[in-house]
Amino acid sequence: MRNKRLAASMWVWASATAMALAAPAAPASAASTNPFVTLAGTWSGSGTARFDNGKTESLRCRGYYTNNGNPHNLGLSIRCANASAKVELRASLVDTNGAISGTWEERTYNQSGTVTGRATASRMTLTISGGITGSMTVAISGGTHSVTVATSGPSFKGVNISMSR
Repeated sequence: MRNKRLAASMWVWASATAMALAAPAAPASAASTNPFVTLAGTWSGSGTARFDNGKTESLRCRGYYTNNGNPHNLGLSIRCANASAKVELRASLVDTNGAISGTWEERTYNQSGTVTGRATASRMTLTISGGITGSMTVAISGGTHSVTVATSGPSFKGVNISMSR
């Protein structure tokens, strides 16, 4: 039962994280400050998942971001694992003058939904909907970014993660 609960919590965390990590920042006219360009490439990181009973678990992740030369689109694949669970996220996002929209899916647990939000050059505020609901804040600084996620899930309450190249 614990593994099923953890697995469900992990897809919630991973889905929210994927969306947070992929969101763009500045208007399309300012490609040099658009995080889609900054995020393109391979990342790795670690973090902590929080549960309603106060328990935390460590996580390890690898992220692969692509924009195929278009600074207004971002595709991503994120794989996260710990001793109890594994998740595989995919997303396709679009930046329209600082407004973010797109879709996400979690392949291990067969969940999907949409993401919307707004962004500046260094901070993003996003909303996730579909299989879960939640919010996230993303802070980008040079070759690193951090993500804070909060969900309304019954057992999973959030995640903090840091990624670098």
